[in-house]
Amino acid sequence: MMTDTVLDEALVTTVMTFKSGKVALSRKYRREAVGEGLVRFESLYRALSALPVLPTIASQLDTDLIRRSIFGTAAIEGNPLSEDRVGELLAEPPVGLRERAEQEIVNLGQVYKLFTTAPADKTRPPFLVTEDFIRQLNVTITANITHKDHSPGQYRNHRVEVGNTEHGGAYVPPKILADIQPLMTAFVDWINSEDVLREGVLVRAALAHYHLALIHPFGDGNGRTARLLEAVLLSQGGYRFIPAMMSNFYYKSIDDYYIAFRETEKAKHFDVTAFLVFFVRVLLLSVEDIQERIHWHIRILTLRSYYTFCLDTHIITRRQHDLLNLLLQYPGKTITLKDLQLDPLFVPLYRRVTEKTARRDLERLESRALVLKDEKEYRPNPFVLG
Repeated sequence: MMTDTVLDEALVTTVMTFKSGKVALSRKYRREAVGEGLVRFESLYRALSALPVLPTIASQLDTDLIRRSIFGTAAIEGNPLSEDRVGELLAEPPVGLRERAEQEIVNLGQVYKLFTTAPADKTRPPFLVTEDFIRQLNVTITANITHKDHSPGQYRNHRVEVGNTEHGGAYVPPKILADIQPLMTAFVDWINSEDVLREGVLVRAALAHYHLALIHPFGDGNGRTARLLEAVLLSQGGYRFIPAMMSNFYYKSIDDYYIAFRETEKAKHFDVTAFLVFFVRVLLLSVEDIQERIHWHIRILTLRSYYTFCLDTHIITRRQHDLLNLLLQYPGKTITLKDLQLDPLFVPLYRRVTEKTARRDLERLESRALVLKDEKEYRPNPFVLG
């Protein structure tokens, strides 16, 4: 039987640096703390993959998730732009000079194109990371952004400090180029090693994220580069939608995100359990969120079909059918009787009928459980079919 000491040596690779002493690359974690969550994620992802998703809905999901993810990964680093503004910039990037906040979003839009579509074949060879690839990620992320201590894609040669007292204290990564260069070479060899590949795509992606952020090789864009490397590994490993969702939940759990980093960096014996536990939590939140979104789209399609059935069987009129379909286009929207004759969205349907007829329409739809009434407001009943 192997001793704990031998096991630790097999799980931890140390790199001796010039100024920073030993730096560890570790795949040492408590399997029982992570394994159950990974199994649950894979089960949920298989169920997600089995759902019928129309190409138009898949494309819409990609656009929505990428917008939210870019907003999240940029906001973590202090970008002040709203999610709506992020969407506008991605849809139509401004021409010419841009403010830093806008340029960050435009840059991220370019790099996110790397994983909008996951390979269909999950048995394909693993994606091998190179220093050139990591440098290129950073080049794209930080292009056309002025920073006094950073040249896109170039390793830094100055001291930086990461974190704050609110999240477990500051961390000082390796300080000089003479340390960062051998560390990055060792990192790439390690993340592509048979031992790390055997950990599986999910754990490998998390280890890449954590250790690249730990080394912090660039003067700017390190967090975004680390999260995007994770996303690329997940995407190339055959996971769709998940890679673009992760940063949104990192942002929503930003305090826990920073704390997981600091707990892992300060852990005894280079144990990376804390970060992997947090990573698995984000995986589960991501897959559950995407399942809900796809289920909702499927429900909408089913409702539209049911509305057509109700029309064909004379349960509802053409005008009532068209009203229901209009409401489905605006999730969360409620209407009152007055809205039918004043809201420009509904006026074309109700300009030629009396208020009494409009009231009768709403009452009939309510009696058929096609809409729900709350006080004077009506909304579609998404669960009319159960």
